[in-house]
Amino acid sequence: MTSRFAGRRIAVVGAAGGIGAHVSESLNSQGATVYALDLRLPIGLNPSIRAFEADINSEESIASVVRELYAIADTPVELVNSAGIVENDVPAEDMPMQTYDSVMGVNLRGVFLTCREFGRELLQRGGGAIVNVASMSGNHVVNAPQKQSVYNTSKSGVAALTRSLAVEWGSRGVRVNCVSPGYVDTPLNSLKKHMHQGWIDGTVVGRFATLTEVTGAIEYLLSDEAAYCCGTELLIDGGSSLR
Repeated sequence: MTSRFAGRRIAVVGAAGGIGAHVSESLNSQGATVYALDLRLPIGLNPSIRAFEADINSEESIASVVRELYAIADTPVELVNSAGIVENDVPAEDMPMQTYDSVMGVNLRGVFLTCREFGRELLQRGGGAIVNVASMSGNHVVNAPQKQSVYNTSKSGVAALTRSLAVEWGSRGVRVNCVSPGYVDTPLNSLKKHMHQGWIDGTVVGRFATLTEVTGAIEYLLSDEAAYCCGTELLIDGGSSLR
């Protein structure tokens, strides 16, 4: 246990697994009061982490959770946006609009909605930090061999949204930044093991990122050490974009 984030309240969206679950546990171990949000109630986390069901496609769902968090206390609730989904190797010419809408709904609309609802409250309370999880696939690489045009587009949008919000809110005390990981060793990644060697060969360092490495980047952007970061996109791709 450390006290790096003591006294701070932080909501983590997409906390049921992968990056979100890992960052929730890590922030909790460093003194933060952590609220874990996901479509399905996050389970298996430290009992001191409060879990909430939240549908980031629903304005009322997110607004309701925000009201509930501020009913607990009136101090600022900062935000980590780590929810995301990806289409399963679908060529653009065969892309059903239902799939397009689903991916964009979670990855971009949902990020905007949560930023809006949490950001509004931070603005009223003098500021705080928001960190969005984008991807190297947004602005830096086009993945191969899998086809994921909608995911890539959505993550580019997250980076652009981050910059726009940083300009709108930065002078009023709300810092908005994002991390853009490359391939990360997560349960979701394990579903495409047949592609792993090609992905690893495409990095410079010859491996996937660990959850600890991505969490560390998120925590840096949340921390006071990143006070001068405004609209920063922190790329963590093991050199994939250099190939």
